[in-house]
Amino acid sequence: MNEEKRKVLEMLSQGKITVEEAEKLLAAVADPSAEPEFDAAGKRVWKYLRVLVEPGPGSESQERVNVRVPRKLIQAGLKFASFIPQNAQSQVNQALKEKGINVDLAKITAQDLEDIVSNLDDMTVEVDGAEKVRVFCE
Repeated sequence: MNEEKRKVLEMLSQGKITVEEAEKLLAAVADPSAEPEFDAAGKRVWKYLRVLVEPGPGSESQERVNVRVPRKLIQAGLKFASFIPQNAQSQVNQALKEKGINVDLAKITAQDLEDIVSNLDDMTVEVDGAEKVRVFCE
């Protein structure tokens, strides 16, 4: 680990900076070979969907969540949905609808998923001042 990364992690562990600030600093000192890839149209190709949950100022818990899901796993899950028998798809769609997710599994394409996830970009949501949730692609 290089000196700059060690200093950033040290400041984070001492509480001098937030996780978000540490991410920005680590990105600034990142290895140039780790630069993002772009497709032929100049659109950034993402490799992971990331979800971070941090305690907010009103939170009693100090628990943190850091989930990084590989793009290929998400795509494989979408392909797996195509293996659900036709007669069961309507039951799955109905169960999702009852949970507030109005979707037809038979009509979702890989491009739909790509568009949804890549357009999340860097969304920040604060929930009742208790938690801070960030969802983004990297």
